[in-house]
Amino acid sequence: MKSEKSRFQHGRNHSADQTMEWIPGGFLLFCVIGQIVAINNSPSISSTSATVCEDTPKGEFAFKINATDTENDVLTYSLSGQNAQYFTVDPMTGNVYILIPLDREAIDIMYLDVSVSDGNTATPKQLIIIVKEANDNRPIFQGSNFDILVDENHEIGTSLFQVKATDDDILQGGQIQYSIGDATPSHGLNLFSISSATGLVTLTGQLNYTGLSNYYRLKIVATDGGGKCFYSEPNYHSSIVYYFITVVDVPDLDPKFLGLPYIANVEEHSRLEHPVYTVEAIDQDTGINDEIIYSIEDSSEDGLFLISSDSGIIFVATTIDREEIGDTVTLTVKATESKPNIHGVRASAMASVQINIIDINDNKPEFYKCEGSGLLQTCNKENQFTVNIAEHSLGTVPINMMVKDADKRKNIELTLEGADKDVFSVEPQFTIADSVVQLVVKEPQQLDYEVTQQMVVEVIASDPEEISFVSTATVTIMIEDINDNSPKFPKDTYSNLKVPEHSDVGSVVATITADDPDTMDKDNITYQLLPESIRAYFDVEPHTGVITVQNKTLLDREVRSLFTATLQAKDSDGKPDNALLEIVVTDINDQPPVINKEFYQAFVEEGSELQLQIDATDADEPDTLNSQIVFAIVPSEYSNYFIIDPNTGVLSNQVELDREALNAELKGKIEINVTATDKGMPPLSTMVRVIINVEDVNDNTPAFKSNSYKFSVREGETGAFVGTVMAEDLDQTTDFNKLSIRIIAGSFDSFAILTTAEDQVYMGNITVDLDVDLDYESPRKKYMLKVEATDLGQKKDVVTVEVDVLDVNDERPEFIPSKPVKVKENTTLTEAIGKFEASDKDGNHSLIYEFESLKCRCNGSLSPCDWFILEPTGDIVVNPEHNLDYELCDQALMEAWVIDEYTEKGENNSLVAGQMVINIEDINDNAPQFIFSDSSVYVVVSETASKGTSVARVTATDRDTGINAQLDFKVSDVKFEDIFNQTSDTILLFEVVTTQQKDIYVGIIQNTEGLDVKLKGKFLVTVSATDTGGLSTNTTLEIFTVDESYRVLLQFSKPPAEVEKNKPALIRELTSATKAVVQIVSIKEDTSQESRASVGAMMVTYFLYSNGTALMSEQVKAMLSDPKHFQVLEQLGLLYVDGSVNEETPESDTIKFILYGVIAGSLIVLVVLITSLVCTRRNYRRKLKAAHAMNSANMLASDNLKSGPVVPGTNKYTMEGANPVLNLNIDSAMDLDLDGESSDVDKVSLDSLTYSNDKNSFEKDTKAVMQKIQEEEDESPHEYIEPLGAALAERSPKKSLDNHRDGVTNPAFSTTDL
Repeated sequence: MKSEKSRFQHGRNHSADQTMEWIPGGFLLFCVIGQIVAINNSPSISSTSATVCEDTPKGEFAFKINATDTENDVLTYSLSGQNAQYFTVDPMTGNVYILIPLDREAIDIMYLDVSVSDGNTATPKQLIIIVKEANDNRPIFQGSNFDILVDENHEIGTSLFQVKATDDDILQGGQIQYSIGDATPSHGLNLFSISSATGLVTLTGQLNYTGLSNYYRLKIVATDGGGKCFYSEPNYHSSIVYYFITVVDVPDLDPKFLGLPYIANVEEHSRLEHPVYTVEAIDQDTGINDEIIYSIEDSSEDGLFLISSDSGIIFVATTIDREEIGDTVTLTVKATESKPNIHGVRASAMASVQINIIDINDNKPEFYKCEGSGLLQTCNKENQFTVNIAEHSLGTVPINMMVKDADKRKNIELTLEGADKDVFSVEPQFTIADSVVQLVVKEPQQLDYEVTQQMVVEVIASDPEEISFVSTATVTIMIEDINDNSPKFPKDTYSNLKVPEHSDVGSVVATITADDPDTMDKDNITYQLLPESIRAYFDVEPHTGVITVQNKTLLDREVRSLFTATLQAKDSDGKPDNALLEIVVTDINDQPPVINKEFYQAFVEEGSELQLQIDATDADEPDTLNSQIVFAIVPSEYSNYFIIDPNTGVLSNQVELDREALNAELKGKIEINVTATDKGMPPLSTMVRVIINVEDVNDNTPAFKSNSYKFSVREGETGAFVGTVMAEDLDQTTDFNKLSIRIIAGSFDSFAILTTAEDQVYMGNITVDLDVDLDYESPRKKYMLKVEATDLGQKKDVVTVEVDVLDVNDERPEFIPSKPVKVKENTTLTEAIGKFEASDKDGNHSLIYEFESLKCRCNGSLSPCDWFILEPTGDIVVNPEHNLDYELCDQALMEAWVIDEYTEKGENNSLVAGQMVINIEDINDNAPQFIFSDSSVYVVVSETASKGTSVARVTATDRDTGINAQLDFKVSDVKFEDIFNQTSDTILLFEVVTTQQKDIYVGIIQNTEGLDVKLKGKFLVTVSATDTGGLSTNTTLEIFTVDESYRVLLQFSKPPAEVEKNKPALIRELTSATKAVVQIVSIKEDTSQESRASVGAMMVTYFLYSNGTALMSEQVKAMLSDPKHFQVLEQLGLLYVDGSVNEETPESDTIKFILYGVIAGSLIVLVVLITSLVCTRRNYRRKLKAAHAMNSANMLASDNLKSGPVVPGTNKYTMEGANPVLNLNIDSAMDLDLDGESSDVDKVSLDSLTYSNDKNSFEKDTKAVMQKIQEEEDESPHEYIEPLGAALAERSPKKSLDNHRDGVTNPAFSTTDL
């Protein structure tokens, strides 16, 4: 240990002064530890994403930001970023609401920056907002041409065209269904169809240019599949488009004849080529109109006529004989188109032409015998006829004879000849048409079957115009026998025929028939009853002789028990025969019981018993079922109150009678119906009305209609009506329900009551006493009256009546406290931005507002302004003559008076003026601004700077507020400047992480990958700060690298585990000894040769200063040799300080180590010589520069300095002069902080790479470490051996602790390292 102690003592004198200068570093360590303890944990946000319906209305809940805080601090929530404009957040609950309606088609995924603060620190996070579909778009049809040409013979089932529509919605809302909503003409709906999925329009029916339509208009509808999101009901959208389809005519129709039917006339035997008729046909394909060719395709008589092929004229071709060919000739004419149709053939059409042949007289009359009738009649030439006729017949005799003349124009004369021509005459005697010929009997007495059975006559037919045209026919008449016998009954009298009374109509009494020997009368006898009066009771079937009942009601045994009638039979000629009938009516149960009173009436008091006898008799035979009677009560509203003995008819009540339970309109009168029914089949019954009068007794107490009453009356109105109470006594007579109403308590002689009655309801009208003047301002504003209702029997009821005294308009209006309102700067709004509200205790009022004053808060103080205007309605609007500027004034305070126009008495204005706070909101009109600390120099140890290591930070703010002040940092460029001031571009080795501390944004600069440990120089990192409006500002950071040459190895006698355990104590002591930030890289087992005897540890460290410098191993060794620190470190196991690490000790022979030692010693000697030479030269130059700098500092104006002349050798510059180390401009406007608190270490740092102040900053984990250092001024005299020391001696006196300023050190050092 002594040898090790001597090692530490080596060089102590050389660095004693330096060691003393670092004594104040201990205070720095305690400050750092104190701030670390005070670090607060930031809130944690668990939300990562949210889903919001795009149709969520403004102001509706969208989602919730879930956050927690380990200290359970009160959390506040805020939104930022570009998409924050769509939402608003409840700062206390984290509930997010819609501010601007969303549109998924515009933005389907949004990134929303949220921040949660516990009051000390804030945690930012970016949430993913997924906007859900809500079907808010209509289908849109594509294309511009909606006119379609279609041939009329287009094939059914083929597609015509396809419609296409698009919908910006997705899911079901973007699925489009097509349909044909309407068609013009309407039958087009049957001709076209559309695919609901593809929009393909297909022909489903045959088009017809001429038969249907040559034009169609289709209304095509595109409907989406609907959808819903925020609302429960699905939403559907549709669009329509009209397609116009023109049908193109094709030759697909046959020609058509015009003027049908065709009927022509021509005389028989007309000359040849005589024109008869002209037919005309056209082409139905009007769009083509082809030429027509005519021809005769068929004829009922061939060769009679010809037709012109081009004109359609029909003319006679040969001789015509009407009697041979008939009256008409039918031609089938054909019209053929000259050109082929769509099928490749020439279309044609047929038509019938009826040609009537005009007759001439060239035929004689002839006789015909005709059979059948109508179309089935057949007639043949005949000259022999036979006919049968009954004897003694009169009138005409049909002989089936017709006379015909083959000529169309007829003229026939008929006459009779023969032996019997005088008995008959012929009809007709003259005719001009084919006629039926009949004989008429002139002498019927000569037609006697007993005299002759046959007669013969001749009928002569002649043509008066041509005497040679004569025909003759013979008629034989056969005489037949006639009916000459009468019908006969088997008996003359039929007695003891029985039928029950009231038998149904049609009931059979008996069947009686008569016989007739005439064959023609067989089954032809008819029957009837005589006299005619008997037919009201009975009748007979005319053809069968069945006698039946005719009237059920009249057939009553009690009225008539025996009937006598005559039954008459007639044959076909009406010859009669009679028989006598005796019909006996038997008895049935047809008499209902008879009650001996029209109605029964009884009087009984409510609560008493009723006994009432009901009597009835029956006219049917005694002691039979038909006369036995049963009593019953007909069900009705009150029938269940009573019961009747079914055998005796005694009526009694089975429940207690209560008049008040009855309908009051009945006035105690109950009516029921009682029936008396016999036991016959079917049973008959009689009903009687029974009236029971229930008499009233006083058994009810009065009752008010309401449990309580509440009225109001205006103050100061004597005799005013207050209100009405109503009471009722359910007793139904005036003797018991008449009431008296009075006030018994609570009136204080202020009210009176008057009793009136209406429909058994008694009313108490309450009024203010005529001698009383109610006063609202008196202590008694409410009265609780006790009102009593009493009947004549002294039964009573009491009700409470509450009376409120109403105020008149004599109160001043009062302002309702107004919440602050917001308005954006530079706004051009014309509508109200806020509104004063006031209330008036009076019920009837009209309030207007008058302006009092307006003050704006500008730079923290209020002063009069006129940025806003107050309307009489209380609305506050922006004064259009002024432009709101948040940066000038951020708040306005308006005062106003409210006045009641309806005030009846007293003052009409408010007692105090109302105030409205108007907060002027910021908009994004300012670019970000970086906040520069006194030190912009950062240091990074290349060996420890792995990916993600924080190496520096920037701070910036924005004069705007809210979302406009939200900033985002970005590394835009990285360059490296080596120790020879050579600059080169590098890859982006650094990135920046944006955080927020209240209104200041902090960008943590981190490595993107490890650094080269051999690099010497600094990185120039350009960082940009951009706000949400796109405004940005850049700054460049200098990050100095500490290469491996500054590595210091500390060898310990204790094992690594124990050294690790003592690490905090080691850091404190090393920091105290060196006044530097201790960076520990690793602690591992020492494997050197001299430590093998015992297990030791090796600690790899760096000793850094915030100005970018670091201690070499020799400097550390000198500082640690201080006995004050050495003793502590020795106790902690420190053995040795070295500048290199031997990872392993080679086990080669001694000669090898000797060679290594000689080489190493030579190198060390060479390095020392070179270093001494260089340092001597640099020291000389530095002294010259320091002297020059001192001179420059003394010449600076004192009003540009905070305390004394500016000290060179730091990174704080004045307006002129030169930095003696880095040769940079000196900014005379900045404070170098080299005052009384600075230690001698500051003097040493003047020769470093950068120039720091006495302040270090730190943050939690890898963030910047903040330190505050306070040193006491050394009052002892000093000697300065160089100009720089002399310059330092002219520092200003010590400042107070409150004047310390903060500096920034390398944030790569963790709090553990400190």
